[in-house]
Amino acid sequence: MATVELKNLRKNFGSFVALEGLNLSIEDGEFLVLLGPSGCGKSTTMRLVAGLEDPSGGDILIGGSRVNEIPARDRDLAMVFQNYALYPHMTVGENISYPLKIARVPKTERLRRAKDAAAKVEMDHLLTRRPAELSGGQRQRVALARAIVRTPRLFLMDEPLSNLDAKLRTVMRAELKHLQKELSTTTIYVTHDQVEAMTLADRIVILNNAVIQQMGTPAEIYARPANTFVAGFIGSPPMNLISGAVSGGMFTHKGGTMQVGTADGAVTLGVRPEDIALSHGDADIMGKVYSSELLGDCTLVNVRVGDSLVAAKVGADEGMEMDTPVGLKLRQERLHFFDTDSGNRRET
Repeated sequence: MATVELKNLRKNFGSFVALEGLNLSIEDGEFLVLLGPSGCGKSTTMRLVAGLEDPSGGDILIGGSRVNEIPARDRDLAMVFQNYALYPHMTVGENISYPLKIARVPKTERLRRAKDAAAKVEMDHLLTRRPAELSGGQRQRVALARAIVRTPRLFLMDEPLSNLDAKLRTVMRAELKHLQKELSTTTIYVTHDQVEAMTLADRIVILNNAVIQQMGTPAEIYARPANTFVAGFIGSPPMNLISGAVSGGMFTHKGGTMQVGTADGAVTLGVRPEDIALSHGDADIMGKVYSSELLGDCTLVNVRVGDSLVAAKVGADEGMEMDTPVGLKLRQERLHFFDTDSGNRRET
């Protein structure tokens, strides 16, 4: 087991800044997710921790010891990749036990530990199969078993579920979360999928443009996004962001006027789809139905307001025809306000 500490970590590729002054502490046994769009610096961070890239500046500490100059093979960590990286000519059992073979562990011990690791991911009945005979989910389980067989002090996972279909991703997320808690191994998980981050993480670090935008528990980030980038990135569908201005306690925007509790100035109002109701009387926003999507337990109504769309998550039986005029009522206690110029959250 291990803590991880990154101090002012930087990485440049020529003139391109991939990571800029990252400071981050990861607790022993924590499941930390690095989340952000492509090019934000999340995979670079993981590769620096793994020893696959050399930092341009700063320090990497694992278990309290600086590891900047220590080769990847000596850092006692295991990686799980997006593409599984299994040896096609080896059986499941041979793939799982291969790291132990490299470490010169005796054969009988290798077989025992490989079987134990396979059992943890429910693959112990397929040890004689080859990768070509397995489904995508089974291959990912083999890759996980190969990672845990050495009982490393740190797991690094680079979008390991992205090649799976939606249903299998849901199953594997639950299995992965359960397995990590059972093993209590410190884990750094990289993804661009905010649903994965919200469901798996003890703590999320959101990156964009090579810097941290916000870090916290999934509940903290969902309830109080630090800026408009985070607000628009977290949530499915994401938070609605409505531009306008406040004067004398009244927020004016393209869909109407409403009373709010924030200071005067150019403001972006944020409201989540589940905090909006259809209104047949007094409304905060007026528009026309752009689309109505039945999701099973609810309906997602997209309303055209000026040149933007506002999404409302309403009852399953509240679907509406396209182009129908509609009013929306917002839950006042669930509104978020951001400064339009900086994008940062306003404290009301």
